[in-house]
Amino acid sequence: MIDTSFWQRLGLGWLLMIVAMAVLWEVQRRHGKAGIVDILWAVGVGALAVMFAMSGPGYPPRRLLIGLLAGGWSLRLTSYLLVRVLGMSEDGRYEKMKQEWGERAQTYMFAFFQMQAFWSVLFAAPMLVASGNAAAPLNGWDAAGVAVFAIAVLGESTADRQLQAFRTRASNKGNVCRDGLWRYSRHPNYFFEWLHWWAYVLIGWQAPHGWATLFGPAVMLFFLFKITGIPPTEANALRSRGDAYRDYQRTTSVFFPWPPKAASGRTTTTA
Repeated sequence: MIDTSFWQRLGLGWLLMIVAMAVLWEVQRRHGKAGIVDILWAVGVGALAVMFAMSGPGYPPRRLLIGLLAGGWSLRLTSYLLVRVLGMSEDGRYEKMKQEWGERAQTYMFAFFQMQAFWSVLFAAPMLVASGNAAAPLNGWDAAGVAVFAIAVLGESTADRQLQAFRTRASNKGNVCRDGLWRYSRHPNYFFEWLHWWAYVLIGWQAPHGWATLFGPAVMLFFLFKITGIPPTEANALRSRGDAYRDYQRTTSVFFPWPPKAASGRTTTTA
């Protein structure tokens, strides 16, 4: 059985996120940018992870490592989202949601923000489990976790940078990015984000109930394929890029990086 303090810390984290998301909902209601929920999600998961690492019963150097990794991940993602969300008009996904919800948009949006609060706690839970790993000293499992983390952050940063560079060129407007990592995966940023969660599996595997850290990458994969990631992103791309994106779908792996298939013969102006 997982001890009572585990559930107490998890509950406290959820309460903090409930309050934070309620405040942020009011901000978006006044300013019309629901995309800021993504920013708070990234901040929230990182902050909860640091809080869980500080209060965990595991080996102190490992708890420090978990806090540094999760905090660094959160800082990078938050910085990227701040530039994207605050520098652009409302995200197409959220604009579509508001249109579909009509007069009840803000009521449903409040529920959506609170759902994000719950998800923040779910995704921070693997770090809480990992913080209970008391094995000393740091070992090969920890080194492997750091290596996976480094690869994931480098890959996601590279994908984000390549996409941003593509978008800044006016000649690419309406075209499909196939630069760099985007040649091998339609969503390399999502792939490396998912890979990042395996770092906590490796670091926390020797903790009591360490198998529960698998929850992180498993749920992230489900969310990316079924809820907030790939489906709305691809639907929006099909609306804006049409046949060019359909050709991209035919030739390029949806998630795991893989050499592209031969082009279908349709000519598309892409990088």
